[in-house]
Amino acid sequence: MSRHVILTLTGADRIGIVEELTRILLERDGNVETSRMARLGGEFAVLMLVSLPEARQEDLSQGLEGLASLGYKLTVTPTERPYAEVHPGWQAFRIEVEGADDEGIVHRVARHLSSQGINIESMETETTSAPFGGAPLFNMSASVVVPPELAETSWSDGLFAIGNEMNLDVRVTPEPED
Repeated sequence: MSRHVILTLTGADRIGIVEELTRILLERDGNVETSRMARLGGEFAVLMLVSLPEARQEDLSQGLEGLASLGYKLTVTPTERPYAEVHPGWQAFRIEVEGADDEGIVHRVARHLSSQGINIESMETETTSAPFGGAPLFNMSASVVVPPELAETSWSDGLFAIGNEMNLDVRVTPEPED
């Protein structure tokens, strides 16, 4: 029987780390279903959803010991059922936020969503320099799932208010159904 695990790895960025990690998975009949990988500062971070035979989970942990001995921090966590299965009828939306970087943007958005009972499925943020003048610009993209009893305007109006207060462009659009 196949099981899903979340695998995380953080450590020094170097050529070949993704190849080594995926080879360890492949040798144990593992399959990377979803992943996010990024160099953050001088460190490399990996977040993966991996399927593998249940009998190979312990073998996976042993196979990762070589990377751990090189200073990489690793976790392997069995997953529960996907959120959509546990909460049928919830609606998916994409939230885009852009504007001048300011402390607390992510917190304000996350606090508002949490207060409405909305779950953040994924979020990516980035700060870049403006083409003219070099002022820091903030960009956020998030996928959320909203309880069916919330009307779109009842929760998105709060996001638009945050945008107005912090001089940010905020867009909320429904995600297409799979």
